[in-house]
Amino acid sequence: MMRVVVFAYHEIGYECLKALMDWEEDIAAVVTHEDDPDEEVWFRSVAGLARSHGLSVHQPRNPNAPVFVQIMRRLSPELILSFYYRNLLGKELLSIPRLGGINLHGSLLPKYRGRNPVNWALVNGETETGVTLHYMVEKADAGDILAQRAVPIDITDTALSLFRKLTAAALDLFTATYPMIREGRAPRIRQDAGLATKFTGRKPEDGWVRWEMPAFSSYNLIRAVTHPYPGAFTFWRGKKLFLWEAAWDPEAAAGNRGLPGRVEAVDRGKGVIVATGEGTLRVTRMQYQGREEMDAALAVEELGIRVGSLLGS
Repeated sequence: MMRVVVFAYHEIGYECLKALMDWEEDIAAVVTHEDDPDEEVWFRSVAGLARSHGLSVHQPRNPNAPVFVQIMRRLSPELILSFYYRNLLGKELLSIPRLGGINLHGSLLPKYRGRNPVNWALVNGETETGVTLHYMVEKADAGDILAQRAVPIDITDTALSLFRKLTAAALDLFTATYPMIREGRAPRIRQDAGLATKFTGRKPEDGWVRWEMPAFSSYNLIRAVTHPYPGAFTFWRGKKLFLWEAAWDPEAAAGNRGLPGRVEAVDRGKGVIVATGEGTLRVTRMQYQGREEMDAALAVEELGIRVGSLLGS
């Protein structure tokens, strides 16, 4: 057995920690986050899993604080493993284990370094993403790569469905690679910094749909931040109108070039057609601020939105 400290959170963190436990690895401690009360927590609890098996659990606000580094030093791990842990680990912490630290990131590095890679891949209309195991260095997601798994993105994928694909790929990749890590024969592939892209964290206000964008961009934003994320939105009479679901139609998107935000058609059971800066978009699920989510055509009837109405700020 190898003595490890596991930094983990979210669904990927849960699955990879469970795998280590199933292998009866020597887990000296589990470091995770306290859940954010402002975040919809749809994923299973790393802390709950660890505590249910008698593992030591730590939830520091700053894992690089000297007092916490001392705690880690006393544990004397041979390796630090990180699975969707949200804080960057510093040089002093990473210098403790003789094998350093290895992180699992939710993209095909060097693309999409940084926060929220799943959401950003959808926002940008990517057709492929994946997961990467890499050595940790002081700079986020910049260390040498051990292994990767590519995951195709379907045109109907949302952040939730894509995250489930990535969770399965992450577990498969970690299961296949960990024996090499233990035996000290894992490869090191230097990242090409010239190909790197980096994205920051996303905020609820980033879900604002600007109808001047092409229809495909609006569609991608809606599916990138729909449930369980805060949602995409436009405005009607000064309040937010959340757009929870849309249907992709390439022919419609390549057609009409009406006034962006103008309601072009309302089809009960089929949605609401809205003009964009390039083509039209069919929105199928809506929710007016303070009301229940419902079929988009029913929502606009209830709100007095008609053909010719203009959505937006």
